[in-house]
Amino acid sequence: MHTNWAAFTAAEPDLAKTVEERFAAYTHHVLATLRKDGSPRTTGLEARFLNGELWLGMMPASLKALDLRRDPRFALQANPGDGTGMGGGDVRISGRAVEVPDDDTETRRGYVEEVEPPEPFHLFRTELTEVVRTRVEDDTYLVVQVWKPGEPVRALRRT
Repeated sequence: MHTNWAAFTAAEPDLAKTVEERFAAYTHHVLATLRKDGSPRTTGLEARFLNGELWLGMMPASLKALDLRRDPRFALQANPGDGTGMGGGDVRISGRAVEVPDDDTETRRGYVEEVEPPEPFHLFRTELTEVVRTRVEDDTYLVVQVWKPGEPVRALRRT
């Protein structure tokens, strides 16, 4: 099942709004990809929510872009910000990154008009496999909300 950001937003508008707000609070976030040997690599990244998609843009031949070309699985962690407050909770998006080819000029032009990235660049759209929000409720419970395509949000509460 291929689920883009628009489909997630339609299915779970409240959680999607919270996730977007967490990502909007800071510019740089942490992207996890898989190296050739299967070990994890984490790098900084600016992510964009535009036109119903979550976009990942990268410098040419960057290691993270090469990782995603080889194995499209990723996890994207929202920047937690200063201190331990994490207003809105801790947010992570997992999925598969699909590269937009250079000859898809219409898609790339729409991204360039909004983001104005340095060129050339790699551009990936995302297919979501999981969205997770972790937060503390009433200074008592750790609440973990988990969404997967085709399923409602599950909320797990721990003390």
